[in-house]
Amino acid sequence: MIILDDDTRFMKAALDEARRAMESDEVPIGAVVVCNGRIIGRGHNLTETLADVTAHAEMQALTAAAATLGGKYLADCTLYVTVEPCLMCAGAIGWAQVKRIVYGCADPKRGYSTITARQPFHPRATITSGILADDCAALMQQFFRSKR
Repeated sequence: MIILDDDTRFMKAALDEARRAMESDEVPIGAVVVCNGRIIGRGHNLTETLADVTAHAEMQALTAAAATLGGKYLADCTLYVTVEPCLMCAGAIGWAQVKRIVYGCADPKRGYSTITARQPFHPRATITSGILADDCAALMQQFFRSKR
């Protein structure tokens, strides 16, 4: 199926971003924004590097995609992120009107679905989870094991 093949390919790109975060001693979360089969925004966590609690991977990728398109709305785009977005990022994704959200592994402590029963995304957005979930979770586990 083409969508699943694309989902795997683009999630691998998000995982590459997550590895870049880990190399900088950041929590290894990566994201890419795709429009018409092309990556138009990339990001990984930069909260430590920038000393900015809002510098999450999703926020970086959304900002880069908006700059590429020249506007704040990403209505024809798909966001791929390695870990379920937090409530802050989910809100930004909703405001950007991202059409489709694809994430790897769930975040049972800080993921949006744990914190709110309401759908924070645009009403027409679709959500796909579990794409390369084991790879995404393994990267997070490896990072946090190294911190203990």
